[in-house]
Amino acid sequence: MTVPLFDLSTPLAPLREALHAKLAETFDAGAYILGPEVAGFERDFAAFLGTPHVVGVANGTDALVLALRALGIGPGDDVVVPSFTFYASAEAVPLTGARPVFCDVDPHTFCVTADTVRAALTPATKAVIAVHLFGNVAPVREIEALGVPVVEDAAQAAGSRTAAGRAGALGTVACFSFFPSKNLGGFGDGGAVASADDEIADRVRMLRFHGSRDKKDFHLIGFNSRLDEVQAAALRVFLPQLDGWNRARREAAARYAALGLGEVCELPAADGGHVYHMYVVRSPERDRIAEALTAAGISCPSYYVTPLHLQPALRFLGWEPGSLPETERAASENLALPMWAGIAEQTQERVVSVVRDSVAVGAAR
Repeated sequence: MTVPLFDLSTPLAPLREALHAKLAETFDAGAYILGPEVAGFERDFAAFLGTPHVVGVANGTDALVLALRALGIGPGDDVVVPSFTFYASAEAVPLTGARPVFCDVDPHTFCVTADTVRAALTPATKAVIAVHLFGNVAPVREIEALGVPVVEDAAQAAGSRTAAGRAGALGTVACFSFFPSKNLGGFGDGGAVASADDEIADRVRMLRFHGSRDKKDFHLIGFNSRLDEVQAAALRVFLPQLDGWNRARREAAARYAALGLGEVCELPAADGGHVYHMYVVRSPERDRIAEALTAAGISCPSYYVTPLHLQPALRFLGWEPGSLPETERAASENLALPMWAGIAEQTQERVVSVVRDSVAVGAAR
């Protein structure tokens, strides 16, 4: 029996009736663009995060671009961004005319730190994109203390909570993706920008709608980037389940540790805020482990194996191999194991058994 990396159907199965009723209500209302469901989800998610403003947009990448534009980022500016993350985190920066400046990550959390950001600051730095990678939370308040606005890329960390508050309510502005595989995912593309700053939120609302508040007067060169009603309706059904789903993910992560997985590879850093969007371990024997898991029918991709500073589209920035040692080591050692809310204990036992056997075979050679 094959084991997927994530299972979208199991957590949603109990919600079918409520979801069908909400979608029928949405279709019957006949308002499909910036209607009551988008407005309702924006209110719901803002209350959940503990921030005054949430603005629904078309996807997570647009959320980053609009957030940077709302901050006034443009040509001549630098934006510090980790190299060990999905391409969109850096791709958004040149789309504003600014330059991404890459920084290294902490080897245990895979996130940026105040020290790695400090090493990348330039006189032209106008913002830092702090990525909450794999569901872990970057130390936003420590980075903000450097005196630069922080854009939280919270696409992989919906529902994460720290002593300082929820991911998405820690920095100057935050960005979310509701891609279906996310902890809070819809049935297609969707995204949001969150902020406690009234002016930033107002600019994002205009930017998502061609730079206009009323479709008559256009104050900015904007975008057509709106969260649609159907996605918002589904997200309103799913949002009340998010804390429970994340609790189940943390329980599954604890189970991996209890099964002894940490004896054969390095486990994710387990702090109080982690919501395990991906359960990513690391090992110098990554390729041997992956080969064994694949042969057993267990999905186990590696992420960001070519870090962003070495990607072909960003070579014009002049980075060379060896520039960011922890990033490059993480790229060569990381391996994602199956994780979702409701994963069966027997499935996890099978995963751990295959990993153990593969390491034992390697040690015997």
